[in-house]
Amino acid sequence: MEGDPGQMPGRHRCGNRCLSQTGFFLQVKEAAERALQAKNLPLDVSIECLTLRESRRAIDVVRDPVEEELHKEVKVIDKAKRELQQRVDEAFEQLCLLQEARQQLSCDHRRKMEALEIDRMCLSLNVNSPNISFKVNPTRVPDGSTALDEWEQNSQHNKEHAEAEMKASTELREATVLAIAQTNNELEAQRVATEFSLRKRIRDLERAYDELKWQEQNTLEEIAEMEEDIRRLEEGLRRKTKDLKVAHTRLETRTYRPNMELCRDQVQYGLTDEVHQLEGTIRALRQKLAESQDALDALYRQLHRIQTDTGYKANSLVLDNKCMDSRRKLVVPAEKFVPEVNTFNRTANRALSPLKNGQLELA
Repeated sequence: MEGDPGQMPGRHRCGNRCLSQTGFFLQVKEAAERALQAKNLPLDVSIECLTLRESRRAIDVVRDPVEEELHKEVKVIDKAKRELQQRVDEAFEQLCLLQEARQQLSCDHRRKMEALEIDRMCLSLNVNSPNISFKVNPTRVPDGSTALDEWEQNSQHNKEHAEAEMKASTELREATVLAIAQTNNELEAQRVATEFSLRKRIRDLERAYDELKWQEQNTLEEIAEMEEDIRRLEEGLRRKTKDLKVAHTRLETRTYRPNMELCRDQVQYGLTDEVHQLEGTIRALRQKLAESQDALDALYRQLHRIQTDTGYKANSLVLDNKCMDSRRKLVVPAEKFVPEVNTFNRTANRALSPLKNGQLELA
């Protein structure tokens, strides 16, 4: 009789364990594939945020902490995807090896069951059996036959090979589960760090925006005061110019006095002094008016810079708030995600103050 039938239940149990291990391993492989697929959304969001922030303008185009964290996030996601892809590939290869080992066990078990059935049938034969007869050379050694120790070694090898593959599968399964958890934790930690930097940047931009609006209001008030001063200077200059005309006319008219009446009397000296004083006052007024006009022009240039910078800050705030809104997809289920209608909720409704007189357009 071939082998010990008592060994076959053990091999059968090994085959069952191999089958169960295959099922467990397949579940972990699918979990790794889902985890790998799930990394596409964070990567898309990070790239979307980087793309949005490329629309910042002028002085706001800086490599700030948000930019650093977003680039770091992309690297973390790429690293996680590479690691998970490696685990998926290893799992596929191990799954093939495990299925091959299970197939070998299954074939070995099937062949042994066939051999067992033949031996049982032989055991049941007796002199009264209907199918007994003489056979040609029944003592021959059939082609392909093996020695008992070879048979035992082959059986043991199949069993040990299956157990080794199950052990390798268990280790790889545990490593894969750990990799899934670690990559998720790393990505979550980076998401928190990125959004912390983004919220801080938004607060800094809001403070800068409010400061610029305050400066704009003060500058507008200074412009209004300066324009009022210029208006008073121009009015004073007009009055003094008229007074000078009167003094000139008086002096010229008195030149027509006849003969000895054309004398340099006190009136003559008084009118002459008045002309000199008026001319000095007019020169001072004109100089003061020119200086005031220069100061007014400087205020308008300053206002233009402030309003331009305010526009840059408003644009950056809109972009960073859009980034925050987009990143909600990372914590809100996709089917429940509804984008914010007004992503610039703190500053979008603040109209930029118009210039009242001769406003310069924003660049």
